[in-house]
Formats: sequence, structure tokens, C-alpha cells
Amino acid sequence: MTLSELLPSLGCEAADHLEPGLWPRSTRLGENGELLFAGAPVSHLAAKFGTPAFLIDEAQIRATARAYRRALPEAEVAYASKALCIRSVLRWVAEEGLSLDTCSAGEIAAARSIGFPAERILLHGNAKTPEDLKAALAYGVRRIVVDSLDEIEALGALAHGAQQVMIRVTPGVSGDTHAKITTGTEGQKFGFSLREDVHDNVDRAVAAVLAQPGLRLVGLHCHIGSQVSRVDRYEEAARKMVDVLVRIRDTHGVTLRELDLGGGHAVPYLTGDPDFDLQGYARRLRIALGYECSRHDFPLPRLTIEPGRAIVGPAGITVYRVCAVKRGSRTFVAVDGGMSDNARPALYGAKYTARLVGRHTRAARQPVTVVGRHCESGDILADDVCLPADVRPGDLLAVPCTGAYHHSLASNYNLIGRPPVVGVRDGMATLLVRRETEEDLLRRDVG
Repeated sequence: MTLSELLPSLGCEAADHLEPGLWPRSTRLGENGELLFAGAPVSHLAAKFGTPAFLIDEAQIRATARAYRRALPEAEVAYASKALCIRSVLRWVAEEGLSLDTCSAGEIAAARSIGFPAERILLHGNAKTPEDLKAALAYGVRRIVVDSLDEIEALGALAHGAQQVMIRVTPGVSGDTHAKITTGTEGQKFGFSLREDVHDNVDRAVAAVLAQPGLRLVGLHCHIGSQVSRVDRYEEAARKMVDVLVRIRDTHGVTLRELDLGGGHAVPYLTGDPDFDLQGYARRLRIALGYECSRHDFPLPRLTIEPGRAIVGPAGITVYRVCAVKRGSRTFVAVDGGMSDNARPALYGAKYTARLVGRHTRAARQPVTVVGRHCESGDILADDVCLPADVRPGDLLAVPCTGAYHHSLASNYNLIGRPPVVGVRDGMATLLVRRETEEDLLRRDVG
């Protein structure tokens, strides 16, 4: 059956509506095809700030941060800043009582610039540079998650005192997600293996940390992947990590009191995508950790989790302006952005939807491919999207769930400036990150 034959069942002819669960909770349909985002008309925001533009809902980010803290009040919730590391967002999550997960000297600099408490920051990553380690030590970052024997040696040489460290473990748990965002199985670059026949394994890492007088081993860390919707995968990881804690106690005589189970909680990008059961996750983690610790007579460790995408992803949309429409065997709707502001489709086949904004039309809907302006065939933002048949240059399109890994992964391909980030709350818009200009692009080119 062709896509055209499937259109009625896919909803292309359905009445205009917002797909449930995909758009920020404050998003509403207004008159004459308008889309209201956190109380502000999107077409007005596009006129004021230009396109493409990232729009984020401050209230939703704060509410989601609070929801995580309510679900796991006994745990530390550390926002994974790589999802969207801008100073306003860091301020919001700090004010909501979250800790911060960083991966570089740059992310630490952003945190330091707004006074994010160093005791609530942790640093991890598989290849920390000396500059990353020095930045963490200089600011007094409480925990550094070590990822290789070389890094342990380098950190030990730089640390003066008792720098707290955690060891990242590869737990051998699959998140049932895309191979390029799977991090908890053997054969990828993250963590120390549990296998005894592997040189860089957990036991060697523990011994290496214990041999460094400037380091103090306080716990273990793991991460099984991104866009993980199955709670049982986290439950399995928790059980395995308790086994590792017990093994370290019995082998090395050290009882570690902290356990970081990472993040990667899924959010829906298309209708029908699985959402993440936060309450079920909290309940099953408590049961799994309590049972395993009791069974091994091991003290319940302090738990840390690292949601990033789940906090900011659903709170953001991107607005584009249509540049051209090409109708043939396939209809292409080309917009003024693309893979420079959303690399995820090209990186690992991420799927998105889009809708017309700011104009009412009675035209029938048809499947189109929304593409970007860059010189790559893979510059596709959304495929088989149902848009009105009369879509035309000058129209505005909005794409939901773009708060995470869009600004963070943005590039200057074809020397195109990165879009602004605009925070919206109660109908008021604030420029958080300005649009890059041609002067910005040329400033670093000193040739």
C-alpha cells in the first residue's frame, strides 16, 4: 500500500489539531492558524526574532525539574547540561535545586559564570583533556567520573588533596535504542568493562584510583544510552551495579556510598512514540536497589540520576520560514534552516514532524519532505509530514520537541549563523542567546 493510500489512517485529512504529547504543554491553537507558545503568538515571535529560531518554555523546564525531584526526593537529580547548556537554563535548574552534569571545561565555565554551586557539579566524559580536569579542580567540582586508566593517572598528578571520583562502569545493559546512542554495552568507547579478560576493567580502575593519594573513590557511574523508554532496562542496570559495589567491597575492602545511574530518558518526537514512565521508574529503582542491597547486606547508596533531554527537549520548538516548494514525484518544502540547527536526523535518523503556523487554510493535506538549505542530500528535517497542499514560500513551519541537542549540536556549515534561543514565559519573550552574525563568523578567521 502506498503512502497516499494510507493518508486517511495517518490523519492527513483530519481536522487541525495539536498532536497530543508532542508539543510543549503551554502550546495552544489560536485564531487564523496561529500557534500560541507559552502565551505568545509564534508568528509574532518569528517577526521579532527572525527565523530559524529556537523557542523554549521556561515554566515547563522548571515544572519538569520539580517533577523529577518529587518523584525521587531521596536522590540527587543532576541536569545533563550537554542537552542545552546556556546560562539561563543553568540558572533555572539551579534555582529548582538540581545538580549539574558537565562534560568539558566550557560547560564548567558556563556553570561558573552564573555561580552554580561547585559541590553540586560533576564532570564526566570519555576523553577529558588536561584543560577539562584543571577547570574542574580549579572550581572545586565535587565529583569527577573517571573513564580510563590514563585519565586516572593524569587526574592523580593534578589533584592536590582528596578529589572525589567515581568510576564509570559498562554494565552490559542495552537500552534498546539506536546504535549511535547506545552507551551501556561492550564494544563502545565509554566506561570500564566488567570482563576480567579486558585490560581496562573495573578492578584495575579501582586499584588505580586507590593507589593515587590525591584521589578518593566515592562511587560508581553508568549510563545505558539515550532515548531509553523501557524502565526495566534501568532496573537491570541498578541490580548489576549493586553487584559491582558488592564485588568492590569484597575484593578491595572499600564500601562505596554513591551510585549514579545516568540519564537518557526517552521523550516522544512523533505520535505513537513511547514516553517515559517517571513514576514507574522511581518505584522500580527503589525496589531493585532496596532488595539487592538488603540481599548483600550492603548500605543503600546515595542515588544520582542525570536527565537532560527529558527536562528541556519537550519544552522547545523551532520555527522556520519556507524558502521554496518543489513539486514533482516527491514534494520538497525547503526552509531557511536545516542540519546546521538540527543535526539529529543526519546523525542517527531521528524523526520529526512539522506544522504550518500563522495562516489558516482549507487546503487538503499532503505528505511532503521538509528539507534544509545545506549542500547535502541528507539535509532532511522531517519526512512524510502532512502539510497543506498550498504551502508556499514565506509560510512559517514549527517543529516540536527541539529543546535538546539542537542548539548544542548546531554548526556553521555553509557559513550560516546559528539561530537565537528565545525564552518565553506567560506571553513574554526574552532573548537568551542572540543570533550569530556574519561578523561573528568572520571574527575567528584571522588569515
